Amino acid sequence: MAHKVFIDGAAGTTGLEIRDRLAPRSEFELLMLDDDRRKDPSARQEALHEADFAILCLHDDAAREAVALAEGSKVRIIDASTAHRVAPGWTYGFPELIGRDAIANARLVSNPGCYPTGFLALVAPLVRAGILSMEQPLICYGFSGYSGGGKALIERFEAPGAPAFRSYALGVEHKHLPEMAEYAELAMPPTFAPSVVPAYRGMIVDVPLTVHDTANGYGHEKVRAALTDFYRGSSVVTVAQEPPGDGELLLTTDAAGWDGMELFVIGKAGDHDMRLIARLDNLGKGASGAAVQNLNLMAGLSETAGLAL
Repeated sequence: MAHKVFIDGAAGTTGLEIRDRLAPRSEFELLMLDDDRRKDPSARQEALHEADFAILCLHDDAAREAVALAEGSKVRIIDASTAHRVAPGWTYGFPELIGRDAIANARLVSNPGCYPTGFLALVAPLVRAGILSMEQPLICYGFSGYSGGGKALIERFEAPGAPAFRSYALGVEHKHLPEMAEYAELAMPPTFAPSVVPAYRGMIVDVPLTVHDTANGYGHEKVRAALTDFYRGSSVVTVAQEPPGDGELLLTTDAAGWDGMELFVIGKAGDHDMRLIARLDNLGKGASGAAVQNLNLMAGLSETAGLAL
């Protein structure tokens, strides 16, 4: 029997991409609301109580409302908003870091943010291995396609006179910082400099380090080896063993959807400096792909079923 799935917020960018991934799959039956009912609390509550799984693709307040509407039901929830990422009782939906069994057995799963996905993939394993201290101040640069900003930002970047580059969160505050510190086990969040580029999808997260930042004076080769060991066997996260041959990493304007993530540790023998870089799709492993990966685990299916890898 197919699992019933309700995507609350299916008309948004993340919801549409999740629906596209699930619609061809016989393991799932999608519960749909007509346009005139999709914001009706009673209709949403009915769908939440009928579903086996619900994926919330909503603003934070609406996500909290959905959780309240689901009270008393059997539905298991994946929340793609920021509302519950560091909330008690929720399991953080990053299987490679948190553990696949923890997600498979959870009722409430919070999908990671797109920037934190890249940052945590690079930093959390190094803190766990003692290569980076939890007290180490870090800098994180992020470059994202504009689809991550929702309909308003999409319209802004696709209108005449669109920006060529957008740097934001200039007050050194960002909604992703709590989860970046929490799940990297850092004493303080990184100094975070996010920006948006004129590509619909794609993301690069860049964490510069020096050997003096590492607890044992490790250079880039040992850092790369530690990440390689951590992600060994993963079909979703890979660690490049060589830097890009042309010396550059690109985001392109016509990129296809992708649910994987590639990590790079770039440096030269004898140099003090290195760069830890994650390349991913902000709508893939950074959002919709991650939700489907978590749903697969919660439904007892192959982790990578239906993913574009």
